[in-house]
Amino acid sequence: MRATPALDTQPFDDVLKIAVLRGGGLGDLLFTLPALDALAETYPEAEIVLLGTPLHRALLEGRPGPVARVEELPFAVGVRDPGDRGEDPAQIDAFLRRMRGEHFDLACQLHGGGRYSNPFLLEMNARHTVGTATPDAAPLERNLPYLYYQHEVFRWLETVALAGATSAGPEPRLAVPLDERLRGVELMGEAGGVVVIHPGATDPRRRWPAERFAEVAARCATDGMRVLLVGDGEDAALADRIADEAARVAGDGVVSLAGELSLSDLTGLLTVADLFIGNDSGPRHLAHAVGVPTVGIFMAGNLINGGPVTRGRHRVQLSWTTHCPVCGRDATQVGWTAPRCEHDVPFVADVPVDAVYDDARTLLALTATRVHPPGT
Repeated sequence: MRATPALDTQPFDDVLKIAVLRGGGLGDLLFTLPALDALAETYPEAEIVLLGTPLHRALLEGRPGPVARVEELPFAVGVRDPGDRGEDPAQIDAFLRRMRGEHFDLACQLHGGGRYSNPFLLEMNARHTVGTATPDAAPLERNLPYLYYQHEVFRWLETVALAGATSAGPEPRLAVPLDERLRGVELMGEAGGVVVIHPGATDPRRRWPAERFAEVAARCATDGMRVLLVGDGEDAALADRIADEAARVAGDGVVSLAGELSLSDLTGLLTVADLFIGNDSGPRHLAHAVGVPTVGIFMAGNLINGGPVTRGRHRVQLSWTTHCPVCGRDATQVGWTAPRCEHDVPFVADVPVDAVYDDARTLLALTATRVHPPGT
């Protein structure tokens, strides 16, 4: 039997400019933060350029941290979803020419299995390349096998270790400047404890039923907490309905801010909150990264890939529903081998209200002495 070759993890020499490819959503970026910190610690003189999305730029631009700047990816299949607009080959070619002109010393693929992203990365002609790869993906200089069920934080820490970048810790960390903190204080409103609830999720299967959120919100408000619902414009109607239903029980202690906050506003608000409750979604991962305790509601498979890895300040309520409640199709298979069915029904409806509320009370008791920024 042929032995499996050992992974080369020696740092590269003379690395002064690093490209990191990471498209996707907010949570996708936040999962890479420990890996980005590790790169910055290993190559302290290097400029780290994130090849990401406008959302990533909105979050990171001007913020202290390892990323010096964000270059917006073109719409390209498997790199940045073009949707109905389709790809623009001229735009892709122009981007790749510009990236070749950057003369990167190291390019890291922290994006996915590599079927599309590895050839894209190789077109940049960096001196060294590292990343993940499925069996059908173009190999990079140093490769980590891409196995779907692995926690994303550890996946990307393990990947940058191929470039000699040792872990700076398992938890995502996001710096929050004082102006965002003060904006959070302003949004928090009247003094007292604040619970932030996010009832949305991009995948409808991850959404806990609205009436459950309303009951938890009402209980927290009855306990004297100020409850603020958040979300983007698509979440506004849902959040308003939850706030109205909870307010009928708990009065004006429940308010919806969904659709009203910028990403910077949300970051500041989460930083000064006492607790976050929500589905497996970008805002939950953001709350985690800025240091607020969280109660998350997860599908079983998603917990493996994207759940919090510690439990001191982060609690998880897990649904064990593994087959579509409508058609019975198995949802545990890897996405590219078993595409999901068409039914957008919650897979997390079996998570009980009492369990989420008990976690909330426990964390609020543990963090009762939490120190807020100036002005709280």
